[in-house]
Amino acid sequence: MAKLKLGPIADDKPVKVTVELPASLHRDLTRYAEILGREAGQASTDSARLIVPMLERFIATDRGFAKAKHERRA
Repeated sequence: MAKLKLGPIADDKPVKVTVELPASLHRDLTRYAEILGREAGQASTDSARLIVPMLERFIATDRGFAKAKHERRA
């Protein structure tokens, strides 16, 4: 396993990150927000607000990451 140069990041304050998305991904994200809003009986939410929960869900369900994370703690 590679040793990372950075240690733990102690600050839990929100961090602003700017990314460029491919146009097709942005369209899908916008459409996802529309569908999610419709299913919840609400107006479409800002698609950017979906990114954090999507990343959290992705990381939480990635078994390879969980295993590597667990091994790192051991």
